[in-house]
Amino acid sequence: MEQDIGRIFMLRCPEDEELVSYITKFAEKQGIKGGIVNVIGALRNATIGYFDPIEGHYIKINIPYHTELLSGMGNISIKEERPFLHLHVVLGDREGNVKGGHLFSGTVYVGEIFIMEIKNAPQRRKYGNLHLWPPTPL
Repeated sequence: MEQDIGRIFMLRCPEDEELVSYITKFAEKQGIKGGIVNVIGALRNATIGYFDPIEGHYIKINIPYHTELLSGMGNISIKEERPFLHLHVVLGDREGNVKGGHLFSGTVYVGEIFIMEIKNAPQRRKYGNLHLWPPTPL
């Protein structure tokens, strides 16, 4: 489905805020019903997850130390009538090792956020985190 681009936001998350809830609250305040999100910076006490398709749920991984948020990309959709952030991240440690997955939470040390709003009808999550849009035949 073709989409129209709406507003574009570049913002910085304040230190010690929880990143997922901060972006979600921002989207709610701005009335964003769909969008593309990119973020870089640094986090403390992050929790990421790997979705195990056999078990049918996320395996959570706690990272209790400071990490560079090397890349974060995701989307905003509507779930239960509220904005919902689905964000995947790559986090790097001081030795250059990386971990990645779905971001559940993380305390911001530095958070630089880019949001591109999608104006057309909002995308709705209907079956948990697995199905955002129906597949598009080519």
